[in-house]
Amino acid sequence: MASLAGLLQLKGHHVTGSDQAAYPPMSDLLRTLGIPVAEPFAEANLQPAPDLVIIGNAMSRGNVELEYVLDQRIPFTSLAAILHEEFIAGHESLVVAGTHGKTTTTSMLAWIYEVAARTNSQLAPSFLIGGVAENFGTSFQLRKGRPFIIEGDEYDTAFFDKGPKFMHYFPDALILTHVEFDHADIYADLPAVKTAFRRLVNLVPRRGRIVAFDGNANVTECVSHAMCPVDRYGFAPDSAWHITDLRFDNGVSRWHLLHNGQPWSELSLPMAGEHNALNATAAAALAAGQGVPTEAIIEALATFQSVRRRLEVRAEIDGITIIDDFAHHPTAIRETLRALRSAYPGRRLWAVLEPRSNTLRRNVFERELVDSLALADRVILASVFHSEKIPAPERLHPENVVAAVNASGKPALLLENATAIVTNIVPQLASGDVVAILSNGGFDGIYEKLPAALKARQS
Repeated sequence: MASLAGLLQLKGHHVTGSDQAAYPPMSDLLRTLGIPVAEPFAEANLQPAPDLVIIGNAMSRGNVELEYVLDQRIPFTSLAAILHEEFIAGHESLVVAGTHGKTTTTSMLAWIYEVAARTNSQLAPSFLIGGVAENFGTSFQLRKGRPFIIEGDEYDTAFFDKGPKFMHYFPDALILTHVEFDHADIYADLPAVKTAFRRLVNLVPRRGRIVAFDGNANVTECVSHAMCPVDRYGFAPDSAWHITDLRFDNGVSRWHLLHNGQPWSELSLPMAGEHNALNATAAAALAAGQGVPTEAIIEALATFQSVRRRLEVRAEIDGITIIDDFAHHPTAIRETLRALRSAYPGRRLWAVLEPRSNTLRRNVFERELVDSLALADRVILASVFHSEKIPAPERLHPENVVAAVNASGKPALLLENATAIVTNIVPQLASGDVVAILSNGGFDGIYEKLPAALKARQS
């Protein structure tokens, strides 16, 4: 929503917004743009009445502003609908979808096109990303080139449109990174998730292209009836884009990429993690298929600067490294901790998790969560965010997770909130430790509280 606000402002609209409690990095971005955000929600925020209200998918009936919009019959729409109407229509729609890796892959693809645009202005990308791409310092851009690159979210569109947002984006080319059960609040089961992705695949025209991960059976099923060419990517030897000789050294991942069995290029990426090499390969494959020069792809990936809140180093104090990662699912947590193991070999790794996403707050993946967290050396779990909003039979019981992690041989502790966590762990942290803070929200200010407490410990 913050990114959309910025795009609309660039197009000349006067934009205001409201939220219950805005938090960085998007609150900082909006402040920089001069877009006011009223807090908390109130009828007065809609007076005088705007010409149009864009309602985020987190809003539901009972919200004071939403009720006022309906009572006063102020025109309203959704993020996805206005994106198509104002920005995507008439452009080449490049969509990055999947359960994991969307934000990073979209950022990589946008940077590839940006580098390519230095020699071909028609490739200058407009984009909207669900995070701040470090190469751009923003999560959106509006340019005069033909591509519009967008992160395709499978979450529902709005309280009045329960279909996935990505169904509004009509891709000319599509990346499908992964398909797994997620968003347990709106999808009943894995078949429901697969149905959503199959419908997205069905929107790609015959002249279009799909780039699809080769290591996930659900992805294979979802693209099996595509009407356009499908390029698979990953580690399977028979895939169109085959990764070989992947290694990580001195802060850089390197690998050879084969295209249809023939050497295509050696790629480098200043990021750790097998999952990030896969993300980069997907972006490279789609860009190459759309005619982007190989040289631009190589240069862009070698100079890619990641995305805020994705393995982001927030502070280094007394030899202790604090990492911020946008954790929303046990698989994402697993890949984050695996990447940190390769990036910081031999160092003690802490996982500090706030179960905040609609999937993590439920017990549907309790066993998988235990297995993922057990990859760390020390585990701290906070209380489930707004647990009262999750039906009791579906609710995650963090005490069970902590007990299971302890039983696996890794010390784990349940602490109520950020203040309790900081108070507990600061005396235990030692030089060389890596602390991965895992949350898809503000986590009660822990990103500021922990560095402040470590600095205070120095004095």
